[in-house]
Amino acid sequence: MLRAILSIAIACFISLIGGILPPEALALIPIKLSQLDYHDCPPEIGAGAVTSDGSGRAANCFLITGKAQNDSGKTVYDADVFGRIYDANHNAILENRTRVGGIEKLPPGISDFEIRISVPVNQPTPLELKQFKASGFAGTIGR
Repeated sequence: MLRAILSIAIACFISLIGGILPPEALALIPIKLSQLDYHDCPPEIGAGAVTSDGSGRAANCFLITGKAQNDSGKTVYDADVFGRIYDANHNAILENRTRVGGIEKLPPGISDFEIRISVPVNQPTPLELKQFKASGFAGTIGR
């Protein structure tokens, strides 16, 4: 009995979401990332950088740059970028999370992208960028 009620509830939820969002907005579209690199933020962006953990500790500001390849033939919106970033001692920069940032809009083809990150000043460079990937949606999700 409980299984039947749960199945009906799930079906109703999916029907409701299907009526609000078009099906293509619900499907994740993979984006290939290449030519990853990083460099210091320009002074107007990086001045006064602090860590994002709420501690207020001083941080170095970096921009991760690269190429994003959208082979879907459709514009992709709200692409989440995931990856692992390590310092020179192979310590993780973003503890307990792999989402590095997002790309708001990617037309079909290859586009340049950049994502700003803050790295505590006590973590030595060079940084190592590993396992980067992205995915987004063919419709806006309402972020």
